[in-house]
Amino acid sequence: MVVALSPAEMEATLSAKLAEGWTARVTAGYCWPWGKPNPDKTLPLDVKIGDWERPWNANSTSKVGDAPPSQIWASSPGGFGQVGCVYTAQGLEFDWAGVIVGPDLLARGGKLVTEREGSQDRDLTKSSVTDEQFDRLVRNTYKVLLTRGLAGVVLYAVDPETQRFLSTLVNPAPTGEF
Repeated sequence: MVVALSPAEMEATLSAKLAEGWTARVTAGYCWPWGKPNPDKTLPLDVKIGDWERPWNANSTSKVGDAPPSQIWASSPGGFGQVGCVYTAQGLEFDWAGVIVGPDLLARGGKLVTEREGSQDRDLTKSSVTDEQFDRLVRNTYKVLLTRGLAGVVLYAVDPETQRFLSTLVNPAPTGEF
């Protein structure tokens, strides 16, 4: 597992893996709105992190412009360049998985906490979902996304404190002991 410094670096790493013949996809927690296709049959750039913008995968059973239908997003060559979520990545694997940790999972005080306001998933944010259920569902989402990569995972967190926390987990400081 590697922690990328930016989503662009994560995507470049995965693109290089594709060029080497590996399979790769970028996924994220459902933390950005998911718009309908544009009138010109392109996908809107819904996932925005700084100046990096990408569309969610097509949310339909038919092709949208050059984007494959949702059920084959993970395996179609046209799927790279779009961001998948737990609903389209679950049950599928890639050689390399990119995972963007959104503002629904944050590191605070040395531990991970969930933040309802960081989610755009209406199924998770409705009032009938308790805080405990929300916490479990968000953590499960990232467990699913983090286990899609068979050869490796490239991770990026949008929250700076969470990014630093994950970096210490993935690349811990040497202790001098073996």
